[in-house]
Amino acid sequence: MSSTTTRRRPARGLSTTDLALVATFAALIAVCSILPAISTASGTPFTLQMFAIFLAGATLGATRSFLAVVLYLAVGTAGLPIFSQGAAGPATWAGATGGYLLAFPLAALLVGLAAARVARGNPTRFVLVVSVVAAVVTIVVVGALGTLGMAWRLDVSLKVAWGYATPFFVYDIIKGVLAAVVAASVHRAFPQLSARR
Repeated sequence: MSSTTTRRRPARGLSTTDLALVATFAALIAVCSILPAISTASGTPFTLQMFAIFLAGATLGATRSFLAVVLYLAVGTAGLPIFSQGAAGPATWAGATGGYLLAFPLAALLVGLAAARVARGNPTRFVLVVSVVAAVVTIVVVGALGTLGMAWRLDVSLKVAWGYATPFFVYDIIKGVLAAVVAASVHRAFPQLSARR
């Protein structure tokens, strides 16, 4: 009886595969963060940083994606120039984008929680749920914390800081949809990814 119970007990901690996935997605976030921004008609730069963060959440689930973003932040804070526009070091947290850095692991965590609930279901439902959650997270979490950080560091009102943040919302929502579509394809190709989240 005890041996049966032992076999059925979920494994604790992260496996070697989990650690490899965490490291891989941390590297993906880093690459997407330092790629040159794409110019848009509105003048708002289009980067792939939030796409990678949403993709981590939608693919890896809450725990592993949270750890992937934390690893990315730790390496950047340690001095490797992998933050947006090649920034690095602890001073980045004290800058105008510090609120965004704080929001990134929360964004991955929340999208990951939602994705884990629908990963084994209908792909269309998966894309819809993850896209909606990513859109809400974009505004309520990333936008709000980013605004607070800018208001504090730039010494402007919350209204002005919110105005700085809002042009990015549309593009980040699009990135959430793209991440959901890509993640749905990944889950169809590698269903084992959703086995441990």
